[in-house]
Amino acid sequence: MYMEGGGNSADDRSRLRQGMSTFLSSLREMARRKRLAWKIVPCGGRNRARDAFLIANKASPDAFNVLLVDSEEPVAQPPSPRTHLKQHDGWELTEIGDDSIHLMIQIMETWIVADPDAVAAYYRQHFLKNALPRDEDLERVGKEQIYGSLQRATMKTQKKEYRKIRDAAALLEAINPVVVRRRCPSCDRLFATLERAINAP
Repeated sequence: MYMEGGGNSADDRSRLRQGMSTFLSSLREMARRKRLAWKIVPCGGRNRARDAFLIANKASPDAFNVLLVDSEEPVAQPPSPRTHLKQHDGWELTEIGDDSIHLMIQIMETWIVADPDAVAAYYRQHFLKNALPRDEDLERVGKEQIYGSLQRATMKTQKKEYRKIRDAAALLEAINPVVVRRRCPSCDRLFATLERAINAP
């Protein structure tokens, strides 16, 4: 999996790798039971993630390579990650299978706020849980509202307001994938796709 995020620091990317690995731990264990290799590669910027993904497709055509980036804005229904990335970023991914292209709609923080109990447990005292969106389908909520609500909910805590590089990896380790999948269809699609790929003959 070649994913957007982690910034420019190797240490920050390593922390994000650990966070996402924990979040996807059920899939990782499933892959290990099948004796399949498993690798998550945070790449920093979205263009770097795309480039690394395309290079991997050419270098390792027998691997099941996955691209995971933010959508940055609403996605048309039904969602087509390839079409969205063509329109939003001008990316040509016509030779890539649909199952290899995934979006975090609209930003990674959408998945994080989907489990407010876990976020509250992480920030503890003075966390304003009611500041987070209550929508059942969080992917209809704009990224500015998602990010702003997370900052408002955390600003009075001892850890202070949410910062992506500092907090995202630890929160990925804390949130419950079952809860997130219910409120974020793009997350559910990622899990379902990887489950099929791992269990394929």
